[in-house]
Amino acid sequence: MNYSTTDLQGLKDFYQNQLLNDTVPFWFPRSIDTEFGGYLLMRDQDGSLIDDDKAVWIQGRAAWLLSTLYNTVEPKQEWLDGAKSGIDFLNNHCFDTDGQMFFHVTREGQPIRKRRYYFSETFAVIAMASYAKASGDEAAAEKARYLFGKCIEYSTTPGLLAPKFTSTRPSKGIGVPMIMMNTAQQLRETIGDPRCDEWIDTWINEIETYFVKDDIKCVMEQVAPDGSIIDHIDGRTLNPGHAIEGAWFILHEAKYRNNDPRLIALGCKMLDYMWERGWDKEHGGILYFRDVYNKPVQEYWQDMKFWWPHNEVIIATLLAYTMTGDAKYAEWHKLVHDYAYNKFHDKENGEWFGYLHKDGTIAQTAKGNMFKGPFHLPRQEWYCLEILKEHLDKQL
Repeated sequence: MNYSTTDLQGLKDFYQNQLLNDTVPFWFPRSIDTEFGGYLLMRDQDGSLIDDDKAVWIQGRAAWLLSTLYNTVEPKQEWLDGAKSGIDFLNNHCFDTDGQMFFHVTREGQPIRKRRYYFSETFAVIAMASYAKASGDEAAAEKARYLFGKCIEYSTTPGLLAPKFTSTRPSKGIGVPMIMMNTAQQLRETIGDPRCDEWIDTWINEIETYFVKDDIKCVMEQVAPDGSIIDHIDGRTLNPGHAIEGAWFILHEAKYRNNDPRLIALGCKMLDYMWERGWDKEHGGILYFRDVYNKPVQEYWQDMKFWWPHNEVIIATLLAYTMTGDAKYAEWHKLVHDYAYNKFHDKENGEWFGYLHKDGTIAQTAKGNMFKGPFHLPRQEWYCLEILKEHLDKQL
């Protein structure tokens, strides 16, 4: 199948309506904590609060969203003010005395947990960069660039952060080059940083060299330091939605570089490999974990359908279609879009449920928790809107 111009216009209108009249209103303004700052995001199906703790990742992600809406959709003062609440909370409460960020804090900002990695920092980078663009706040811009440098340091200096495992079976994951690439893209496209292009090249090369396996048509989640497959349960476990998120980061870079054909081919290849491994041909939807050799997967949630992989696959398939015109990507986009908005979307209360069983029935009703909040879904709707606006404008 192919999408007609009318079809694409309809999709643009749909994503815009969902973003601005369904997803964002579920979260804001009610999630802004007017007493302590930041956001109260752990919410049930109807928006009622189920916990007032704050996940630092999602404090940064929410501030990024509000700033990005201000920068790209409409300069609403309420969005800018809401973003500032998150930025101030991050600065005032989410950094330990050693400079590392916390992972989990109380409503008031008292620390509960730190983790061994620096994803809180990467989300703070994109939040502060987007907020700096929106507000003109030079201190936020300086902090974003400083934290980006710290993330580079963390990612390239063995032993700087406490390791999760011993040195017995060394490995490296695709998550680091992926998140660092996207962090650099966001930084570059908001306030700019001269380090971004060279580092993005480095991270794309790492993904292509070590994680993309053409011989078995797969994108690995983790590998040995030399790129070989670690033939143990953890080493064999694939996360198709995560790899496809990496695919669209690379397609985004290809687009930024005037449709670089090598990067388009790489991104599409990653999407092709992991669609084949991840799409549930029986029930529809993206399976959460698979084994590279089709052996049993350890985690009990391996055949569930989580919200966020569907957001990433919706983006990747639409981006691949608009960049290549290949009809299979239109077909895949329609499959995943229709499945996700039929199964995850809460038509009564807005937003999406986070977790489905394999057959597509709802596993639990939470819309927000330590990992789910206003990020993957609104980012998908916003980015698809941006893709389609640009694509349709070129056709006029």
